[in-house]
Amino acid sequence: MIIVTGANGFIGSAFVWELNQNGIEEITCVDTVGIDTRPEPLKKRKYSRFLLKDQLWDYLNSPEAQKVSWIIHMGANSSTTETNWDHLLENNTVYSQRIFQWCAENKKNLIYASSAATYGAGEQGYDDTFDSEKLKPLNLYGESKVLMDRWAVQQTKTPPHWYGLKFFNVYGPNEYHKDAMASLVFKAYQQILATGELKLFKSYLPEYKDGEQMRDFIYVKEVTSWMIELMKKTPASGIYNMGAGKARTWVDLAHAAFSSLNRPDNVKFIDMPDNIKNQYQYFTESRMEKWLKNGMSPSKWSIEAGVKDYIQNYLSQKDPYL
Repeated sequence: MIIVTGANGFIGSAFVWELNQNGIEEITCVDTVGIDTRPEPLKKRKYSRFLLKDQLWDYLNSPEAQKVSWIIHMGANSSTTETNWDHLLENNTVYSQRIFQWCAENKKNLIYASSAATYGAGEQGYDDTFDSEKLKPLNLYGESKVLMDRWAVQQTKTPPHWYGLKFFNVYGPNEYHKDAMASLVFKAYQQILATGELKLFKSYLPEYKDGEQMRDFIYVKEVTSWMIELMKKTPASGIYNMGAGKARTWVDLAHAAFSSLNRPDNVKFIDMPDNIKNQYQYFTESRMEKWLKNGMSPSKWSIEAGVKDYIQNYLSQKDPYL
């Protein structure tokens, strides 16, 4: 039995799809949003049961939970603009610590979602071997995630195998409910179809031209395949980056979107909202040496290939879900 939290969200539901692709159907899905409220992400998936977030603890205290081999903890408040610190601390840090402790006590394996937001503006680089005590996130979301990472690496009693995954800019099918937090690929598809153009933020740093701010974009199918690989190979426990390892510009992403729609590039640069100017990352690029040195697979999805698959095989279809 595998437990997936955040299973009715973006990466969580994509991972349930990945498990099904690998013939695994003994899955307990957990989320704060029920399948009656949001039926689409899991409607084609095969799993054993669905639990609401607060029902998980009763399940973990039941005899049935001893059949669990892994908890894949993707559940969290993923809003980078959330200002309620108590909410973020409870949902992103304390809840994760409880799951970690249960896995340690019951000798179950764990994968949990960290974030590239823990790296802040990247003053210290994006190296997953770097001391997280020195990282300075730009927002409260990143702070709630780095607190979990700092706590996890200090534990002497741990799950047999555990991995905190620092997701970079993940995009792909099943993200449609994320609204403002959805990827630019999803927003680009909608904008281009509606207006024939794509709006990108201007740059406010002289070293970056408009649209040449850079991100490490990673396709969700890459992420989910790597998570399966972690479960099969069980390399050294710890914190790992989840990125392509190569930064690309917003203009690159825009070109991939226009090309996938067989439209000419038509980008318009707009002012950046004041509320994100001081926490905007101009460059992110994951260091993947630790991942590769542990015998794990390199990135297989270029931004061009990922955007094309996403737009042509999902967003352009009547049913865009995995």
